[in-house]
Amino acid sequence: MPQKVPTFAELLADSRHSAVHLEMRDVYGVAEEDADFTARKAGHRYDPNDRGSWWNPFLTTVSEAVARGVEFRRARVVSVPVTDYIRYEHSCTFQNIAAGEAVRWLPRELASDLMLPGNDLWLFDGRVAKFGLFSGDGAFLGNVMSDDPEVVKRCVDAFEAVWQRAVPHQDFEL
Repeated sequence: MPQKVPTFAELLADSRHSAVHLEMRDVYGVAEEDADFTARKAGHRYDPNDRGSWWNPFLTTVSEAVARGVEFRRARVVSVPVTDYIRYEHSCTFQNIAAGEAVRWLPRELASDLMLPGNDLWLFDGRVAKFGLFSGDGAFLGNVMSDDPEVVKRCVDAFEAVWQRAVPHQDFEL
């Protein structure tokens, strides 16, 4: 029987201390981002001062959790030179920061000696890992979850190793 994986919002609602996200792909093909990504390639840029044009329910969820004391950190392992998609992500990261996330970037060449999980993941309070599964072209396939203490510890260790080496968003130049 397939495992029922709680939603991000459900896992976050149960979190009291931390939510961390490790991203390791150079291209994502997430349908919800297609229009924004296409607009970016055509020259559109969001104005950070026009919050109404870019604020969304995900950012509200994050900011509400931050307000109740949940620390959000996001680390991205990327190939350099970066892909168009990573340029898009970088240009929108001010949104994550506005919601209360800390974001860092690690050039893939600096991660060769790190033991990283095979998939992107979210960790909630260091107790549960939610892995995001993607196809080769970046299409989202689904999630699997683990609360096995050994798996979670390895993922926490991997995230922390990336975080220690990664460059804060404001200092990461494309």
